[in-house]
Parts: sequence; C-alpha cells; structure tokens
Amino acid sequence: MYIDSHCHINFPELSVRLPDILTNMAANGVTHALCVSVNLPEFPQVLELADRHEQIYASVGVHPDYEDTPEPDVAQLVGLSNHPKIVAIGETGLDYYRLEGDLEWQRERFRTHIRASRETGKPLIIHTRSASEDTLRIMREEGAGTTAGGAGGVMHCFTESMEVAERAMEMGFFISFSGIVTFRSAKELQEVARAVPLERMLIETDSPYLAPVPKRGKVNEPGWVKHVGEFVAQLKGVPAEEVARQTSDNFFSLFKVPRA
Repeated sequence: MYIDSHCHINFPELSVRLPDILTNMAANGVTHALCVSVNLPEFPQVLELADRHEQIYASVGVHPDYEDTPEPDVAQLVGLSNHPKIVAIGETGLDYYRLEGDLEWQRERFRTHIRASRETGKPLIIHTRSASEDTLRIMREEGAGTTAGGAGGVMHCFTESMEVAERAMEMGFFISFSGIVTFRSAKELQEVARAVPLERMLIETDSPYLAPVPKRGKVNEPGWVKHVGEFVAQLKGVPAEEVARQTSDNFFSLFKVPRA
C-alpha cells in the first residue's frame, strides 16, 4: 500500500483523465492521494474532487509562485479549511528561484499560512526553493513546528541539503521525496534520502510533474508514487513493503486521515 502525499490531479493534464488516474492508482496499490491547492480561484475544484472521491483528500493554500492572484488572509484560510476532507494548509513557503525583486509579499503570505495552521491545528505543506534559510527562519519565528506548539507539517518535494532536513525535522517536520530522487543526476539528494529516517519520511509524485524513473519524461500521476517508494527502498536496503507501510503510517498520523 502506497500513498501519494502531494499531487495536483485538478490540473488539466490529469483532470481530463480522472477515471483512468483513479484506476491506475488502484492497480498500483496506491490507496490515497492528497490533492494540493495552489490558489484560491481553483480551490473549489480541489475540494470538489476530494468530496467526490473517498480516497482523495485536499489542502487549502496559495503557492509562493503565484504573484498575481487573490491574497489569502488568516480568517479566510481558517474558514475554507473547516471541512473534513481538508487536511492541510498549503502549499505555502518561499521560492526565490523563479521570481525576482522585492519578495516581502511572499514572506508575508507564508506567515499568514503558518498562523492559519496554528489556529486550525492542521499541518503545513511547505515548498522551498533557493530560499531555505528564510524558510526555516520564518518557520521558527512563527512557531510552525510541533516543538513550538504548532501543527508541524511536511517539507514537500525536498531537494535541499541534509542540514536543512535535520533542522526541519528538529521542528517536528516530515521530509517528502518526489520522483526527483530517482533521477541519475540526483546523487546528493539520494544521500539525503538514505539518511532521513523512514519514521520522518513521506513520498509523493507532485504530479503532473517530475515523473520518476522509469516514467521520466511522461505526464506524472499518483499511481507512479510506487516507483519513488521502491527506489527509496533500494537506497536504504530495506524491503519496499517497509517503505510503503511506514510512509503510509506517517501520512495517516500527520494529516489525521482515518484508515479505511
């Protein structure tokens, strides 16, 4: 049993094939998937998918890459998250890779999500790219971690150093690996995956992006998270079933999703 802890099946590449996507999940032993919100205008689609399909859960949030989009406030995020299928706040965080100039709005948006997480008790889904120091600093300042009374969460699609992983785990966060970890060029990330304890790990697709080997170059989908899990098992020298069981247990525990 595998779980895809982060996907975007509401995106057009996947939503038009949704029956096939769900069938392929079942065929590959993927029992649940978390469809992650990236902006407020498209949030109703995300929630509708989760409402309609028992095995799909959802989050609410605004991605740091979305500059020209309605800005959320704490009360709005808290209100929208008041639904049994909304299990997380995000995706949120910082991304200095694609955007330039004064990015204080990104940092303020991130703080808003952390405050909503603390108010609701729902964990954060954090995206960080070329911004790890500021990301960790704001997490610490706003009390995002379980060690500071926050709800904790996950560092999704992790591509940072082991030092960053350790600092996030010290705050009570999980580390999630996507198909990137299977890429031949990802040697440093593979070493991080070897070192992160299974008890602090999630796996994901981030579909429709980042298809893992042996599907690289294709449109990714939740059913292919098993390839991530199998690759991590090879890295760690443990049975794939152990990775599947522990990462699934971590998902249920972090997001408070009831077991079927």
